Amino acid sequence: MRGVPITVETCTHYLWFAAEEIEDGATEFKCTPPIRNAENREALWQGLEAGIIDMVITDHSPCPAEMKGSKTNGGEGRWDHAWGGISTLGLALPVLWTAMQRRGLPIENLGRWMSSAPAKLAGLTGRKGELVAGADADFVVFNPDTEWTVANEQLHFRHKLSPYLGARLRGQVVETWLRGSAVCSANGFSQVARGMEIVRHG
Repeated sequence: MRGVPITVETCTHYLWFAAEEIEDGATEFKCTPPIRNAENREALWQGLEAGIIDMVITDHSPCPAEMKGSKTNGGEGRWDHAWGGISTLGLALPVLWTAMQRRGLPIENLGRWMSSAPAKLAGLTGRKGELVAGADADFVVFNPDTEWTVANEQLHFRHKLSPYLGARLRGQVVETWLRGSAVCSANGFSQVARGMEIVRHG
């Protein structure tokens, strides 16, 4: 059909991992669609840089470690039995930025790929996804130069299982602000972040 709006997205794990780098039985890497080879990863990067791919999302999909059954955690390593999903919240921004730096890409792309483009898709341009007058003051304070290694204590989700454990990253979120109020910093959560229903017309 002509005239149908189409958007294209990818996830940080498809831009970071490659199938030939994953060990047998390491089912913490299982996701849907599966992680492909390095050639496919390169094609995704080329699509992003060319504007064919519009945005990068987390596709955060947590589960208890026993549902993954990874050999890394003493499981059977059965890919056909493992939960399909990767936990990415809190890691996606530095993971993407680290990979971008290796490719010499400007930091401005982070805001477009992870913020303004998703807001546009949701019909929230002018309200979310950018720092403009009249928009909600949702933003993070990001130090692009901090170098750190992903460990359990840096995973701010319930089930401490991630294929990013041990990854050396560059860049770290220092503070998170929601509608003009600080909700998270290096010292922990300052208040409970509360969502808000947005009614769209038209």
